[in-house]
Amino acid sequence: MWAVLLVPILLAFKAPVALAYIVIAYNLFWLMKSTRMSYALLRGFSRMKQAEQVDWSAKLDDLEDLNATALRLKQKLNTLKRNPASRRYRQALSELREIEALLPQQQVLLKPSQIYQVAMFALYNESIDVIRPSVEAVLTSDYDPKHVIVVIAYEARGGEVAQAVIDELTREYQDKFHHFMTVKHPDGLPGEVKGKGGNITWAGRELLKYVEVEQIPLIDVIITTLDSDNRPGKHYFSYLTYQYCIDPNRRHKSYQPIPMYLNNIWDVPAPTRVVATSNSFFMVMEANRPHRLRNFSSHAQSLQTLVDTDFWSVKTIVEDGHQFWRTYFVYDGDHSVSPLYVPIYQDAVLSNSFWKTMKGQFYQMRRWAYGVSDFPFIVQNFVKNKKIKPSEKIIETWRHFEGHFSWATAPLLLTVVAWLPLYLNHTFSNHVLAHELPVYVSWIETFATIGIFVMVWSSLRCLPKRPARYRRSKYIILLLQWFLAPVVAVIFGSFASINAQTRLLLGKRLDVFNVTEKVVKK
Repeated sequence: MWAVLLVPILLAFKAPVALAYIVIAYNLFWLMKSTRMSYALLRGFSRMKQAEQVDWSAKLDDLEDLNATALRLKQKLNTLKRNPASRRYRQALSELREIEALLPQQQVLLKPSQIYQVAMFALYNESIDVIRPSVEAVLTSDYDPKHVIVVIAYEARGGEVAQAVIDELTREYQDKFHHFMTVKHPDGLPGEVKGKGGNITWAGRELLKYVEVEQIPLIDVIITTLDSDNRPGKHYFSYLTYQYCIDPNRRHKSYQPIPMYLNNIWDVPAPTRVVATSNSFFMVMEANRPHRLRNFSSHAQSLQTLVDTDFWSVKTIVEDGHQFWRTYFVYDGDHSVSPLYVPIYQDAVLSNSFWKTMKGQFYQMRRWAYGVSDFPFIVQNFVKNKKIKPSEKIIETWRHFEGHFSWATAPLLLTVVAWLPLYLNHTFSNHVLAHELPVYVSWIETFATIGIFVMVWSSLRCLPKRPARYRRSKYIILLLQWFLAPVVAVIFGSFASINAQTRLLLGKRLDVFNVTEKVVKK
């Protein structure tokens, strides 16, 4: 990373013409990549809209008895045969084909009525105003709450504040679900870093005891890990249950919804809003490339899978992405992530002041970028494991490398490098190419702004309802904020990733989970 950032400075002195052509080629590469990502974003939103229109509860009912469902749909088609071009006929025909495709697999399918969904919330010292809407979102979803187990995993180091929140939640919700349990994670356990992984692992083991007493098969329990501000979309649990029941390889799968940082998007400062919206859109794009998808933030796995992997890692602050690789190697590469085109609504970073918000946003992005620390874990396990194909080892190693490498370098290379030969090499500054290079790059980046326009349009499209405390003129700010995108990409993209990688280079590891402050604006 540092080599690629420093080499352009050297080339600006020693080989400015070569640097100029490299810059042009690099910008053309990102123009193509921007176009592809814009298409993936639009396609992702289209799939989310389609998923939102599906009656997932009805589809779960259909799974209970496939033969009866197939018979019912055939009878419906006979009734509608007089008008085969009608929308109702086409819909019934599509449903029948879907059911008929599942009929040969009945032996490996699960019945939805035997599934229990676990919503596991990790709590540190957040206020009741943060977590209550999250638990309420689970309760008011279209999934039967009597098949939901809510687990509040909270930290002993949260002190009296956390305990007061737990007591209030217990009073409000203890009778609303199949089971409501709270688990206090002791502070300072040996071998653990202070982070989310240790907290939810401790709670997962307590949940396992309950499930075994209730004699519920481990494969019938799906656990979704959630932060205190995470609010599952209305259809999330029904959609997840359906996909899980029809997946014959469910034990070897993770299920990834789309994090959307929109809960408080109207309240946060413009730079944070750009970061939050960009992060949401990146996950929408990645959902269209399942081969690249990794566990991130809220994700789901079966309890059986978690027992196989000894739950989550307690030794890293990046427990979500690391969990993908732990599962991947436990199953000798037979593990993948299935996208769920349904949102989990989350908070954007917001503190009590502008600068505290900026600091919190930087720390959050640095913590995410610290996922680069998985690289040696990946390489070492690939070397040890002889059951995974060499070609797959190379591809997966490259994807992890390239993702973190581009995260640190691309924003800086795209915004700064084109100007280096002109300002650092006085001899080259008399060359025509020195003055034309910024112009060429500007043209290329102008074409690339189509990606920005797609993001602006999409950001307005997915905004939650405007709070009454804001005037309509706020929409002007929501448009103008995108002029900050290059600066935001450098500060919260490149600089945060450079910080994380440099810490590893110098041996200054992140061994404490910097909890993002969550302020609720009323």
